[in-house]
Amino acid sequence: MSKSLAVHKPFQAVHPPGLELGCGVGHLVKLIVNRNISSVYASVYTWCDLELTLVPDDGSSGQNESLRLRRRLSKNSQSQWLCHCPLRALRVQQLHWRHCRIKNMMLAPGPQRKLVETWQTRERPGSPQNLKKLNNQDFNHLRSYYLSKGQLFEDGTFPAHASSIGPQLLPEDTLRHITWRRPIEIQHNPRLIMEGVSRFDIVQGEKIGDCWVLAALGSLTLQKHFLENVLPKDQEFQDNYAGIFHFRFWHFGDWVDVVIDDKLPFLNDKYLFVHPRTRNEFWPSLLEKAYAKLRGSYQNLHWGYISEALVDFTGGVQLHLDLPASIPKLEEVLKAADKSCCLMGCTTPGKQSLGNTEWKNGLVKGHAYTVTGAREIPYKNGSEHIIRLWNPWGHGEWKGPWSDGSAEWNRVPTEQRRALCEEKDDGEFWMSCQDFRNQFSSVYICNSTPTFLDFGDQHNTTWFMDTHASQWIRGLSAGGSKPQNAEAFSRNPQYFIKVVDADQKENNVVVSLMQKPPNNAQDTPKLDIGFFIFWFQDQLNGLPAAFFSQYKFTPWKEGFIAVRDITGCFTLSQGTYVIIPVTSKEGQESEFLLRIFLRSQDYSKDPNTRLSLISPKDVAKQNQDNNYENIFLRYAKQGSDINASQLQRILNEVLLKDQTAGPEGRFSFDSCRGILALMDLSSNGRLTLQEFKNLWKCLAKYKDFFKREARSLLGLLDASDLRNAVQAVDITATEQLLHLMALRYGNSSRKINFPDFVCCMIRLETMAKVFYNLTEDGRIYFNETQWLIFIMYC
Repeated sequence: MSKSLAVHKPFQAVHPPGLELGCGVGHLVKLIVNRNISSVYASVYTWCDLELTLVPDDGSSGQNESLRLRRRLSKNSQSQWLCHCPLRALRVQQLHWRHCRIKNMMLAPGPQRKLVETWQTRERPGSPQNLKKLNNQDFNHLRSYYLSKGQLFEDGTFPAHASSIGPQLLPEDTLRHITWRRPIEIQHNPRLIMEGVSRFDIVQGEKIGDCWVLAALGSLTLQKHFLENVLPKDQEFQDNYAGIFHFRFWHFGDWVDVVIDDKLPFLNDKYLFVHPRTRNEFWPSLLEKAYAKLRGSYQNLHWGYISEALVDFTGGVQLHLDLPASIPKLEEVLKAADKSCCLMGCTTPGKQSLGNTEWKNGLVKGHAYTVTGAREIPYKNGSEHIIRLWNPWGHGEWKGPWSDGSAEWNRVPTEQRRALCEEKDDGEFWMSCQDFRNQFSSVYICNSTPTFLDFGDQHNTTWFMDTHASQWIRGLSAGGSKPQNAEAFSRNPQYFIKVVDADQKENNVVVSLMQKPPNNAQDTPKLDIGFFIFWFQDQLNGLPAAFFSQYKFTPWKEGFIAVRDITGCFTLSQGTYVIIPVTSKEGQESEFLLRIFLRSQDYSKDPNTRLSLISPKDVAKQNQDNNYENIFLRYAKQGSDINASQLQRILNEVLLKDQTAGPEGRFSFDSCRGILALMDLSSNGRLTLQEFKNLWKCLAKYKDFFKREARSLLGLLDASDLRNAVQAVDITATEQLLHLMALRYGNSSRKINFPDFVCCMIRLETMAKVFYNLTEDGRIYFNETQWLIFIMYC
């Protein structure tokens, strides 16, 4: 199929070097111009080949240039051209669509133009079953495309260039001598994986301090259920090889698929970074490259926190234990973590540096190790707790008690000695738990839920997780960390939990708070973050500012520190609590992810078990400022959005406060669901602050009109007044349209109350905008599925 379309109004490419085009849909595939042309949304099934004819924008007679592009449009996001347009100051004159296949794609009301099909997705975007795609790169599509072309993939978003290394990792003259080679250029028979994945496949490179990544990766190889999420099996060098691979990581609440080409950096014919122990096995080098791409560059892997890598490889919650501090039952914690398939790592004291100092006992200063096992074994006439560790260098081991070949092993039963002790220079060794306490500074434990706290538990403990993604916004929700400054502090987001069946001997609540750097830039300074937990004996109807200076609280015990994520474990008695994530200073802005884990066998996620943020009877006692931000904050679900039920309360309690309303003059739940659907640009059944702002502007306009035009104290508008209302929003008011509006929204006497008037006008204006955005010739086109999706939601 091939279609040509002349663009009626030329426009300039405003995003060079990548030319982004907005597209509408319909039977003839129309091009939208003179609107927000860079916003493109499509279903995951959409792709197309395009041929552009470009002419100089200055009106000169220069020769036209043609450019052929191929593009994959991904659900709910803008995609990028696989071949970028290098031309500036050009305008599109003609557009040809070739082999175009469009499924379930349409544009919806409002300036952002959404795809109205997101609510049909069974798995939310960012889950392991519905991965997000870094840079909107689709592995299967790209591989198929390059196989069909007989070419090897080259990743323009993370190129084989010094920019992917980073400007500060190596001297400039060294960067100039780096070469990039594919495995097929290095080995005759390269393989991604040889005889399974093992920590012993990894040997750390000498030019980068990413032991924290490799130590976490070594632990990942021990837990196959996590490894399969990170390392997909649908790729190899033998079949369907196109120079492209992909890996998956958990990234601030979402699982992300990261596509790379297989060009690896070399310096003086040696691997620049991690290299495999087996010459023709390449999964360690390729996975390291994918993780470097996720974090922006190889340079961003140079020094870091093993806790971050553990979370990124699992999507779990991590616990940090300081050593050699007296940690009760450390041996039991480590054994429980090992038994429940946790990932574990640890670090020695000292500052990280290249060429780390090796102590006489064989350990390395400021270095990360993997914890690969924890055992209690018979020893002499009793028992000994021992810990097994692995050095990501692939060599260099502990030389003290319980090291390879040490005398202590002679006092262990032969069968267990043979099973546990292997005298190999592979970087792995055992040491006593007491030596572990004394020689290491920190240990990190990570799992999907806090199973590392289940030691000694004779029951099948259940952990429930509640997740909240939100942000601190200056002047709105960034109230700082000082409860004594109650007015500001009360603006922080508030999250409620109810603890039942508490056991005072066990940690039963775990709180994990993660901040997201601006634009995902890993090298930006981090804020000092923390959280407070407030307890109250009596159930309150709301939390006025004075509450925070009157009730006792538990701050996170570590205070406020500039790290990506923090975790606290607590033993809380039965009752209701509010958790408040904060930055150390008022007005600091950042997105954050809060996860709350509750241990219980009876805890229910039924929302009725939690407190509402503000109860209806308490609204009058709160700040009476009807600024849309303050209204939103008072009613928003856990401070981030509002659903239809909360919208109903806002409309009835705030909007109608000084509006005459009879018994039938209230906003029903069904009408609020309809209003929300029309304003819901993200198609998730909730309104964000920006969406609520757009709605509040409309409501203010309709309210003023209704006050002027309502003809009686009964709060009813005559149908004859609808003409003025329709004309006031620049829509042609035909007699047929006015008649149908009065029938649909009026009572038996063709009188319209205020709530029905609001529903009528929001639908009218929204549908008019839909038509305006989707038409260029006075018509719009839908297939059956598109039409049904649209009318059934909006």
